[in-house]
Amino acid sequence: MITKRSEFFHLGGIGSLAFALVVVLLQWSCQGTKEPMDHNLPPEENRFTTTVISEPGALDEPMAFTFLNDEEMLIVERKGGVKSFNVVGREMKTVGNVPVNTKYTNKEGQTREAEEGLMGVVAHPDFAENNWVFMLYADPDEPKHVLARWEYRDGSLQDATKKIVLEYPAQREVCCHTGGGMVFDKNGNLYLTTGNNTANPPSGTSNLDERPGFENADDQRTAGNTNDLRGKILRIHPEDDGTYTIPEGNLFAEGTPKTRAEIYTMGHRNPWRVSIDSETGYIYWGEVGPDASEDTERGPRGYDEFNQAKGPGFFGWPYFIGDNIPYTDYDFTTDSVGPAFDVAQPINDSPNNTGMTELPTPTKAFIWYPYTYSEEFPKMGSAGRSATGGPVFREADFPASDKRFPAYYEGKWLMVEFMRGWIMAVSMDDKGDYVSMEPFLPKENFSSAIDMQFSPDGDLYVLEYGSAWFRGNENAQVKQIRYNGGNRVPVVVAGADKMAGALPLTVQLSSEGTVDYDKDDLDYEWTVKSDNGFSETLNKPNPSLTLDKEGLYTVRLKVTDPDGESNEQTFEIVAGNAPPEVDIVIEQGNKTFFFPGNSLNYAINVQDQEDGSLASGIQSDEVAVNFDYAPEGFDPIEIAQNHRSTDEWVTFSRGKTLISESDCLSCHRVDVKSIGPSYLEVAAKYKGDAQAQSLIADRIINGSVGIWGEHAMSAHPDLSKSDAESIVHYIMGLNDAEGAAASIPLSGTYVTKVPAGENGKGGYLLRAAYTDKGNGNLRPLTTEKIIALRNPVINVESYDEAEGTHLMTTPGRSFNIIKDNAFLAFKDLDLSGISEVVINAEAASRVDAAGGIIEMHLDSPDGTLVGSTEKIVPVEIDFRAELQKLRDEWEKNGKKGPQPNFRTVREMFRPTYTIAVDGVEGMHDVYFVIRNPEAKDGQILIGMEQLEFKQAGSGADMTQ
Repeated sequence: MITKRSEFFHLGGIGSLAFALVVVLLQWSCQGTKEPMDHNLPPEENRFTTTVISEPGALDEPMAFTFLNDEEMLIVERKGGVKSFNVVGREMKTVGNVPVNTKYTNKEGQTREAEEGLMGVVAHPDFAENNWVFMLYADPDEPKHVLARWEYRDGSLQDATKKIVLEYPAQREVCCHTGGGMVFDKNGNLYLTTGNNTANPPSGTSNLDERPGFENADDQRTAGNTNDLRGKILRIHPEDDGTYTIPEGNLFAEGTPKTRAEIYTMGHRNPWRVSIDSETGYIYWGEVGPDASEDTERGPRGYDEFNQAKGPGFFGWPYFIGDNIPYTDYDFTTDSVGPAFDVAQPINDSPNNTGMTELPTPTKAFIWYPYTYSEEFPKMGSAGRSATGGPVFREADFPASDKRFPAYYEGKWLMVEFMRGWIMAVSMDDKGDYVSMEPFLPKENFSSAIDMQFSPDGDLYVLEYGSAWFRGNENAQVKQIRYNGGNRVPVVVAGADKMAGALPLTVQLSSEGTVDYDKDDLDYEWTVKSDNGFSETLNKPNPSLTLDKEGLYTVRLKVTDPDGESNEQTFEIVAGNAPPEVDIVIEQGNKTFFFPGNSLNYAINVQDQEDGSLASGIQSDEVAVNFDYAPEGFDPIEIAQNHRSTDEWVTFSRGKTLISESDCLSCHRVDVKSIGPSYLEVAAKYKGDAQAQSLIADRIINGSVGIWGEHAMSAHPDLSKSDAESIVHYIMGLNDAEGAAASIPLSGTYVTKVPAGENGKGGYLLRAAYTDKGNGNLRPLTTEKIIALRNPVINVESYDEAEGTHLMTTPGRSFNIIKDNAFLAFKDLDLSGISEVVINAEAASRVDAAGGIIEMHLDSPDGTLVGSTEKIVPVEIDFRAELQKLRDEWEKNGKKGPQPNFRTVREMFRPTYTIAVDGVEGMHDVYFVIRNPEAKDGQILIGMEQLEFKQAGSGADMTQ
């Protein structure tokens, strides 16, 4: 099947490309592997399948879960709901409700949603005999958190059996942090995480406010207090009568003055889900840190942590964070910064401390990471952050399971991140010390994962809270991750060269793309049926089929391997109605690039075998035409290739797309207040305030605290300013109803333009679509044509083909040419009217670059030579000295505008080289070949950044 990349049709207005239909339904077999597996190598990703096994809307703010047996899990919801979920039958039912508090009430009497309610659940190791489940909840009447035990039997939580095991006070005036993670060890000891229950300071740093009346803003009274159970991981041994005893080996021996013997570890801000390594006894948990996006005189920027405790200990908060980076002793009364806290001798001398003054030496974090790139742990990425936790895999935990994970993961910690949506597999040495990490199923997304555990039979389960805080979410769900170490079911791809057409209709069926990962010989069975009585079976991989009777035909491809495992895919063909033909012809103007203010002479042609043409039978108002600017970051080529319709105003929807692809929906909704304000509230507050809107874009990138309440907005340091502005543009656009699009005639002259408020770095989309009238009983068909005009400034990383290049992403992003005769190719470019190509490139002396020349060739690396640059050679620039000059000038001018940084200097000294384009017309594949025969093997020749195709007679610089 061959189609133009910008021309598709779809059936009956369904709106999805139907030429190839792909479903991967991996079912699992208990048969042995066909080849021995090397347990030193990671298993193939296709041996895992991730399946959402709960129904949309079945869960309302799920918080945690526990397995009762191989098939049944118990899930608790923040508002108090307790639900049973059978993971085999996929049946969800409510089995109980725990009355809980879900509100904070401040000193002024104002209420708001609280991060408390029903917070955690765990089944007793002997649940099969005693039916005990333990839950942590916020008491509905008194300001306290309660750990209680119930019996769960006969499909119901038995309220009459409730026994309170442990409780501790909790302030309910200000947010936040409650913990609620629980796990049992093999000796029947219960570990319980508790949050610090302390206000978030507006500065996003540590909580050290010792002023009278601000006790709830002093973390020294809880997390740093040896005599308080908050900001801790507790370890107790529940007894049969509902009480508990203290195991040997906690942080403080029973009877130690000014301590609580239940404390196993202390110095936590918000420890979340806790797990235990069944072999070593080490515990692991995720810990959510403060919100500061940069270091200040008061202390370091915020870090989240994934932590390990090999035994009892103090983990630093509120005096230290990360690898024991100290905060300073800030005095809120005098607004003065004191000395940094001493790691060797931490002291808690707060008037709100009821415990010991001298604290244990702190243990540094196991893994720590900020909003932005982490030098220590680069694979953590950057964005919003919220460390959840996860289990350590041990084969011995699943001795009877044929589904357990492979030995490759033995002893690895699988940790999940709520905001960033990934799972990392962390490797440790024999002492339990960190060695490395690697992404686990990197193509999957586990965003809003609030709990993750193995089932008793070895499957991994992820509980996802959903997009927005403090409300039920349609995407609150349970995911199952299953491993298959045996025979794998074939993956089926079924398609045809035509999905509709007039009679007689001959189609070429195709199984191209079908694969069996075990490399088995496969049997193919095509079944074609219609209500008109047609039925035929074909047994070749790619048979031909002729249909001569009007109707809707169902085509099914079933593929079976030698072990009898099969998979299938079904699609439909319409016979008796030919799809319309739609075309946009650019009669004058560049067919590849968007230049603002250019005139395009165009004509739209529509023809349908049954309906006629524009000249006869089809009315002009039946043709949908959209000519739209696509802002920076909204790739028009990607839209055309993936059939993303331009029916919506793309300038408006760019911001919407960025929001949907980020963590924004974790805290904001369009019309409903969540953990942050609704977008409608933001739009109303800042309507008409251009300066405030620019500040919002900066806050999206850098983060902010205290603008709309106590919760901080996460920083997004990898987001460009233009993308942040697109998000703000979308939000502010909610103030106004979308205006009706101007009518565009089917032929004439169209002048491309940059909309107000846009930077001109986008592209343009030309689209025409027609839906026919159907034929007889057959449904209508739609065809659309899209021409994507790309911006003439092209990032070199967006090449179509390359050889001899290397992209480095850490510690900074750079695209390098690493051998003589390397090339970059960009396919199907219209060079009509192009006068020159300007290239950003340099030979950096800091990497001992060899330099070279860049040649421009047509249609192949050795094709017609258009021209070349001068030789690119290293240029010495003292960037630090130049930066200091700019900063001095900035200070002298009263700090107006953004503070200069190294990127500012790089932009100033970014070298450019020009290749003249003379008399070249029409569509070509363009190759940029880099030559330097004197370059050493492995030596970088040059680094490249972007290309700009300039129009003859135009002085406009699209890069500005």
